[in-house]
Amino acid sequence: MAPSRFLTDSSLESLARRLRFLGFDVATRRGARLEELFEMAHEDGRTVLTLSARHPKRFATVTALRVPRSEDAAAVRAIARDHEPAGAPFSRCPECNRLLERRLAVEARGEVPPRVLHGLESIHHCPDCGRWYWEGSHTARVRAWLERAIGRALSGPPDPP
Repeated sequence: MAPSRFLTDSSLESLARRLRFLGFDVATRRGARLEELFEMAHEDGRTVLTLSARHPKRFATVTALRVPRSEDAAAVRAIARDHEPAGAPFSRCPECNRLLERRLAVEARGEVPPRVLHGLESIHHCPDCGRWYWEGSHTARVRAWLERAIGRALSGPPDPP
């Protein structure tokens, strides 16, 4: 099965972030109207994630998944069950969807707390938004939430530091 690629607007940003943590390619277009989402999804070969039950007729060939409001866990479970992620868990920037790059820890000096870099050889960086990511307590909490939501352990830990 080919990896699924999704598109949504900011109304589903929480879901989009959680799916990105699982390795899904989920682009977000803030402020886009429904028709604009379908147009962009058509042009980019993506599936629309939406709260709306409406599917514009002129975009009948564009796949859309209606997501119930306030049910992120159920939506994450269904998508993880029925679709293939584009990459490994924790391989995408949860903010902007870009693939993360492995960088030398020394490159993050002055941009992350010094305690984070202690003992690390490498750290992950988003080349688009400039954020740095590392295995920490927040990662453990996110991992636990995702594993509860999908009902199984995630495949392997993030890349070792």
